[in-house]
Amino acid sequence: MDDTGTVIAFWMLAAITVGAALMVVMVRNLIRAVIFLILSFVGVAGLYITLSADFVAVTQILIYAGAVSVLMLFAIVLTPRGDRGNQETFLRLPALLLALLVAFTLGYVAIDTEWAISDREGFEETASVIGEALLDKYVLPFEIASVLLLVAMLGAIVIVRPESGVDEARE
Repeated sequence: MDDTGTVIAFWMLAAITVGAALMVVMVRNLIRAVIFLILSFVGVAGLYITLSADFVAVTQILIYAGAVSVLMLFAIVLTPRGDRGNQETFLRLPALLLALLVAFTLGYVAIDTEWAISDREGFEETASVIGEALLDKYVLPFEIASVLLLVAMLGAIVIVRPESGVDEARE
């Protein structure tokens, strides 16, 4: 991040990401909150690009801005209309204080840490190294994660299925 354009892009993307994340918490409509969450995910992907982490940026867009956001939208659409609003809760102030404490701690650690700067490789080198690691050294955890995601998706389908179909099959 040596040139001025990259630094300006980084700080603009950081402002957009933090602003969108704050809007996720502040809006009352859940669909709008998910839209702001998608904007926040895309902003984080842009931050990864400015930091030369191209593979992580592409993964961020595919998994979070794509799959997780679509899953959340499906969950919102499938819930009854009366349950969609963000209701008032007594935990709002403690959650805010906890979030501020975590943000302060992360900021302090980020500023206080001496970060080592290494030579950054391009997307082709990074993707091939990660691909080789996933298919060689980390193949078992990768497969376990895929099976867990499959079971979670099947569980979500079973939970969402209407009850009347189960009763008709039994009769």
